[in-house]
Amino acid sequence: MTQKQQSMITTVQQHILQQQANFPDATGTFSWLLSGITLAGKMIEAKIRSAGLTDILGAYGNTNVQGEQQQKLDVYANRAMEHCLGLRDSVAALVSEEDDEPVVYNRDGETGKYIIVFDPLDGSSNIDVNVNVGTIFSVFKRPQWGDVNSSVLQPGSKQVAAGYVLYGPSTILVYTTGSGVHGFTLDPTIGAFVLSWENMKMPEAGPYYSVNEAYLEESAPVYTQFVHDMRSGKIGPKHGSRYIGSLVADFHRTLLKGGIFFYPPTEKTPLGKLRLMYEANPLAFIAEQAGGAATNGTDRILDIQPEGIHQRTALAIGSKTEVEALRSMLKG
Repeated sequence: MTQKQQSMITTVQQHILQQQANFPDATGTFSWLLSGITLAGKMIEAKIRSAGLTDILGAYGNTNVQGEQQQKLDVYANRAMEHCLGLRDSVAALVSEEDDEPVVYNRDGETGKYIIVFDPLDGSSNIDVNVNVGTIFSVFKRPQWGDVNSSVLQPGSKQVAAGYVLYGPSTILVYTTGSGVHGFTLDPTIGAFVLSWENMKMPEAGPYYSVNEAYLEESAPVYTQFVHDMRSGKIGPKHGSRYIGSLVADFHRTLLKGGIFFYPPTEKTPLGKLRLMYEANPLAFIAEQAGGAATNGTDRILDIQPEGIHQRTALAIGSKTEVEALRSMLKG
């Protein structure tokens, strides 16, 4: 790499610092916090990349609080996130999909300013077949009043940052701090996430819908009608089906190409299957910052007041045209 090429690189930490004028919380403390997430992402990426060469594939032998079989990589990813973030003095609490309760640190409000909510390895059931997986994270500020536990259950509108790491042919970090959406690619030659997309925008409408159609017959008939209308061109362009089965990967495609991802309520999961705090909220924040929308069918995702850290929700997220069309159909 030439000296000129090196001078053109913007790392994610540099980008955060450059945004300080527009985002008061993007101080050196916040950049240091984000570096914990990027470090954990690089550790998880390295483990995934060597998964077929080491004893890291397969089930761990336990189930998590969701009642789901933990994979070995789930456990590793969770430990990596908790290790890299727990060492940051600015972290007051960590909330993970894999833990029954928040991990709370004994730090006063002046020091421990942030609460981090995360899904350490979304889509991990796909890892054994080499399909994309990801890490999703959400950052809240700890209110100055009350204890940490009472500060955890905040609506998504209170997020100060959110993002995800997508592990695939390349490893990609996408994040927002409420001032646009920005994407970075891990450059393995220098070990840093470098700016690839600035101010990402989701198309107003797109050519794809993403849903597990095997479960549509267990959902309200309106969802089947919605798919029919998208296929026939009654809603935006004629849509084709694209479904990976890893939320981060399906959302990333929707962010870039437009369209909609949705996971409706079913007979088995009448409240929805996806988790509000560490799946729906962070992706909804990103979608809205990119010009898209997200709903549970009736309410804006970011307006929902969580009642528990593992609360589930229905989710429709993507381009405004498709999301608003579905919401209108559900209202009747």
